Amino acid sequence: MTQTLPIASDAAPRWLDDPVHRAWLRAEAGRQLDLFRASLRDDGGFDVFDRQGRPIAGAPQELHTTTRLVHSAALAMRFGHAGLDPLVDAGMAFLAGRQRDARHGGWFWSVTHDGRPVDDSKLAYGHVFVLLAAASARIAGHPQADALLDEAAGLLWSRFWEPEHGLFCDEFTRDWRPFSTYRGMNANMHGVEALLTAHEATGEALFLDRAQSILEAFLLRLAPAEGWRLPEHYTADWRVDDDYAGNPMFRPAGTTPGHSLELGRLALQAWDLRGRPADGIEPAARRLIAQALSDAWLPGGGLAYTLERGSGRVAIADRYWWPVTEAIGAVAVLLKLGGGGEDEEWYRRLWRFAAARFIDPAQGGWFPEIDADGQPVERQFRGKPDLYHSLQAALFPLVPAVSRIALLAPSVPA
Repeated sequence: MTQTLPIASDAAPRWLDDPVHRAWLRAEAGRQLDLFRASLRDDGGFDVFDRQGRPIAGAPQELHTTTRLVHSAALAMRFGHAGLDPLVDAGMAFLAGRQRDARHGGWFWSVTHDGRPVDDSKLAYGHVFVLLAAASARIAGHPQADALLDEAAGLLWSRFWEPEHGLFCDEFTRDWRPFSTYRGMNANMHGVEALLTAHEATGEALFLDRAQSILEAFLLRLAPAEGWRLPEHYTADWRVDDDYAGNPMFRPAGTTPGHSLELGRLALQAWDLRGRPADGIEPAARRLIAQALSDAWLPGGGLAYTLERGSGRVAIADRYWWPVTEAIGAVAVLLKLGGGGEDEEWYRRLWRFAAARFIDPAQGGWFPEIDADGQPVERQFRGKPDLYHSLQAALFPLVPAVSRIALLAPSVPA
């Protein structure tokens, strides 16, 4: 799986238009897919890989693993990558069967390979990814996509959507009893992603309208009041909860600049889908992206995981792969919207760092975490847990438009 292509032409004025860079992106996406094709087990479930690409024995199948693999495979099919139908078929079947709660409805957060619940919580974070998977599968033409999309959307509206706030609440027990008053940015940010994809897949205005509701809450109300650094955690009435610190992977304390980069990109996509209105979203998204890059880029390269609320000082300097991938996606959108030299410099800086430190040239895929010396470590993440972030970083720059997949021909031209 050795990468032999140069990342770009030395003299290319703009990497997004450079044939050498575009060929490198397509090859990088293909290498990632080659690794994760092997995650499909004979029983129809998915393995989680260690650093060498070997299955981790006994690892449960989490909902975001299933859904992100469906989304990623369906997405890659739109770019002309072949042989991915078995991944989509298996993931859709797993969501309809072993990961679904036949008694109470909805989807378990994690299950054993034979479908026994390990964590039977019903989380908005997981359920918006079911909608994303269904919408992407619909765009790819999967015959079971409509049923899954309708079921996921119905549960999101009936269980998680709070119309008085125009936002998603977060978590329930298996039988839909709330077990906390926690509210979070992360589920809502990924909710925007799923809603925009569902809108592109179906044309239904409700998906776009509710994505806009979330964006207005975070970008027009919360971000300006917080110095363009979005807190992660909130109380039931959407006041910032400074004392909250949960799962260090999904809910660290403070603010997470990688999420600001991701939300900024999604906000620009929504603005584009809405016809580019003068509603304040576009300049707010640009401010959010610029603040995150300014605050979080570290002297040795890479983006800090978390910042202190208010001051923007680095709180957790650990360097993970996914904030870099989201920065690539955000800056690529800025370049598509006419960005200048500074955006081009960021795009090149991010890809050079990713290629030097995160991409595994021997085994394929990306190392999810590096230490202070830039070497792979396994403190927070084990193995190679995900395809979703890094695949999108390779594919999204290839799309000529800001609003992306459903508006294109069956595959993206070279």
